[in-house]
Amino acid sequence: MTAPRAPRPAASAASSAASSAASAALEAPFEVLLAPADALRRRMFLLLGPWAASWARRREVRVAVFGSMAVITSFLGAALLPLWMLALGPIVLGVPHLLGDVRYLWVRPGLHRRALCWAALGVPLLLGMLTTRVSWGLLGAAGALLVARTTWRRRLLGLAVVAPLGILAVMYKGWAEILFAHLHNVIGVSLWWAWRPREGRAHWLPVALFAGASVALLLGAASPLLAWGGGLHSRGTGSSMAYHLGSLAPHVPRELGLRLVLLFAFAQSVHYAVWLRLIPEEDRPRPAPRTFLGTFRALRDDFGVVPLYVVAALALGLAVWACMDLAAARYGYLRFAGFHGQLELAAGALLWAEGYFSAARARATRGA
Repeated sequence: MTAPRAPRPAASAASSAASSAASAALEAPFEVLLAPADALRRRMFLLLGPWAASWARRREVRVAVFGSMAVITSFLGAALLPLWMLALGPIVLGVPHLLGDVRYLWVRPGLHRRALCWAALGVPLLLGMLTTRVSWGLLGAAGALLVARTTWRRRLLGLAVVAPLGILAVMYKGWAEILFAHLHNVIGVSLWWAWRPREGRAHWLPVALFAGASVALLLGAASPLLAWGGGLHSRGTGSSMAYHLGSLAPHVPRELGLRLVLLFAFAQSVHYAVWLRLIPEEDRPRPAPRTFLGTFRALRDDFGVVPLYVVAALALGLAVWACMDLAAARYGYLRFAGFHGQLELAAGALLWAEGYFSAARARATRGA
C-alpha cells in the first residue's frame, strides 16, 4: 500500500503562489498588446472561410508564399531604396532576428544545456564578436565538430572543410570578413532550405526567385529602377553609397561594387525574413500557424519572461538611439551583432554533424 503523500509546507505553497502571480503580472502587458491583433486575425480568417482552413493546413504552400513575397519585396527595396534598407533594416528587424538566431540554433536544439557546447563555441564566438574576425567563428565550428555527437567519418568530413577555410581566413584577414558579410546571408537561406525534409516542391519557388534575383542584381538589372527612384542619393539615412562601397566592396570597379552593395541589401532583407518568418514556420510542431499570443507563449517557454523584456528593451533602446543618430545606432548594432553570423556557422556545423536537419519528427516533438 502506498504511503500517503506528505502535505506541502505552507511556506513552499505561498512561495509558489507568489511566483505564479509575479509571472502572470509580467505576462499581462504582452497579452493586452497582442489580444487586439488576434481578434483582427480571427475576423480575417472568418471572412476567408474555407480558404483560411486550407491556408492553415498547407504549411509548404504557406512558407513558399511568404518566402516568395520576401524575395520580391527585398529585390524591389534594394533596387529603389537601398540606402534606407541598409539603414533601417538592422534598426527595425535586427534585434528580433538575433533572438531567432539564438532560439533556433542554440535553445531549441538544446545546445544551451550541454556544457561542452558552451566550452567549444562560447569563447571563440565571444572573441569573434570583440574582434570581428571570422577566423574565430571557424575555430568555433571546428570545436563544435569535435564535441558533436556524431561519427568520426562525419566529423572528419566537416573538419576537412572548416580547417582550410580557417587557414585562408587568417591569411587573408579583412578580405575574409568582407566575403563572410556577403555569404552569411546565403548561409541563413541554406539553413532554412535544410531545416526539414520536404513534402513537395513548393519550397523551390522562393529558392529559384532568390537565385534569379541575385544573378539579376549582379548583372545590373536594378540599374533602371535605381536611376528612376533616386536610390543613390537618399537623404536622412546617415550614410552614403560611398560609405557602403568602402565597407562592402572596396578596391573593385565602382559599377561592380554598386551591384555588390545592392546584392547585400537584398540578401540581408531575405536573411531577416528567414529567421523571423520562414524558419519559425518550419520548426513549429503543428503545421497550423500560431496566434500572436501563442507565439509569445512559445517564446516564453523557450526563454522565460524576463529575457523577453530584456530583448524588448534592447530593441526599443536601439530605436530611440536611431532617432537621435541613425548612423551611430546602425554601427553600434552591427558591432554587437557580430556574433550571430559566426553562430550560424558554428552551430550550423554542429547540427549538420549530428543530423539535426534530417530529424524533423524528433525536432517537432522536442519540447512540445
